[in-house]
Amino acid sequence: MIVLGIETSCDETAAAVVNDKREILANRVLSQLDDHRPYGGVVPEIAARAHLEHLDRLVAEAMDDAGVDFDDLDAVACTGGPGLIGGVMVGTMTAKAIAFAAQKPFLAVNHLEGHALTVRLTDDVAFPYLLLLVSGGHCQVLIVEGVGKYKRIGTTIDDAVGEAFDKTAKMMGLGYPGGPALEKIAAKGDPNRFGLPRPLRGRPGCDFSFSGLKTAVRTYLDGFPVEQQTDEVKADLAASFQRAVGDTLIDRARNAVFEFMRDYPGGKTLVLAGGVAANKYLRGRLVELTDQAGMELVAPPLHLCTDNAAMIAWAGLERFRLGERDDLDFKPRPRWPLDPEAPKRPGAGVKA
Repeated sequence: MIVLGIETSCDETAAAVVNDKREILANRVLSQLDDHRPYGGVVPEIAARAHLEHLDRLVAEAMDDAGVDFDDLDAVACTGGPGLIGGVMVGTMTAKAIAFAAQKPFLAVNHLEGHALTVRLTDDVAFPYLLLLVSGGHCQVLIVEGVGKYKRIGTTIDDAVGEAFDKTAKMMGLGYPGGPALEKIAAKGDPNRFGLPRPLRGRPGCDFSFSGLKTAVRTYLDGFPVEQQTDEVKADLAASFQRAVGDTLIDRARNAVFEFMRDYPGGKTLVLAGGVAANKYLRGRLVELTDQAGMELVAPPLHLCTDNAAMIAWAGLERFRLGERDDLDFKPRPRWPLDPEAPKRPGAGVKA
């Protein structure tokens, strides 16, 4: 089987081709960072217009890289949500057009499921496994029982962890994108200098909270006149923030590990996925946790942690070989939970 994947949910325009031998035949990604950097964040209208401008070319390049044409495809998959609706619409309509013209099956993929299943492409991880999904827009713990079968046991009740990284970096004047910049300077800082809170640590359950931690950073910054906010101060504050996030993630993930091992004694894998999975410090902390619990931490290669179309093509392939298809009247979705039956969390809003 050969599947074309298209990803346009946020600020990466991407097209990829994968096959059922777990081979990535092509993987083209165009970053829009330079377009959004002057604004300090993603501007939805700019993102949608950039997708519209570049997607056709990226699809052609991916097909050329893979050495296939549309007749060779078995299916066409795209991100159908969740995401910035303008961009999702661009990708969905492009995929529908290709599927219709080439008379191929169409699959609308949940962007989060793309992240969730990437390790089955890269490492052939067996079900069930525990998933820590951490990105700029999401922070969830889910038990992955199979394709399309997800049980959410924890979520953020305010900010996503990647959102907290980016907003903290912005307060510190580190530029955009903030997460990688904060991680870089944190490596030079003293993580013990600032006493930041560890939200919800020690409490039952697997939910997260990061807004108070972000506010604490703001309070420390306000205590330093601008001229005293030296590179050393910023490095120490970044290191203290990153350690606090690590302590919080470990505490909540430990509860999730115990719950998972109790209910799924055959499961031995914790999967780390999403853009924040590229943070090497957090990966190291989670390796310590899984070693203690007798589990294995599996995370995709760094270039497949951030948004890409290979994960969408693979998730589409996983659904396709189970006999699933989507109609061409599928409606793009700005919100699309992996576990729609999970109870809402107070204060979580749309991030739940």
